[in-house]
Amino acid sequence: MPLMPIVLDLLSKASHALGFETIDRFPAGHAYARTRWDRAYFDIASDLKPDAIERALCDSIANTPSIFAHIVNPTPAMQRTLLAVIDTRLRRSCNAPLDLVALLVEAYRSPHTLEARPGLRAAIEATQGQDMRERVHATLAFLGAMPAAFDVIEARD
Repeated sequence: MPLMPIVLDLLSKASHALGFETIDRFPAGHAYARTRWDRAYFDIASDLKPDAIERALCDSIANTPSIFAHIVNPTPAMQRTLLAVIDTRLRRSCNAPLDLVALLVEAYRSPHTLEARPGLRAAIEATQGQDMRERVHATLAFLGAMPAAFDVIEARD
């Protein structure tokens, strides 16, 4: 019986359990098991719990929003993080962050991407067949028309 495959398998399991490997998806059976990310852009240790994985990915998106392009089927929390960055950029500059909204529109090409805001999928799908610029502007109009755009809570005196 060859001993080398057994030793390599045990070594792989130990490396995974100790967090020496990076992962590119949530564990099988998790609510967001279809979510995938490119290991080249995200260094997620294999020993992290799913909540910590999602927080790490959201932190990466908050710091470098264009990295959102390297996630397939982003979770609603990841999308809300991108929406918060979009909202911040809209408030601080005169230019709309069209590139980031385009990333959001692209994420909704997959039927497995869960909605971050009610009606967002329908608003994006209603623009199918249009060029990306029109789709982005329609999505921005939809988000801007929401009562509390991008989950911002307004403080009242």
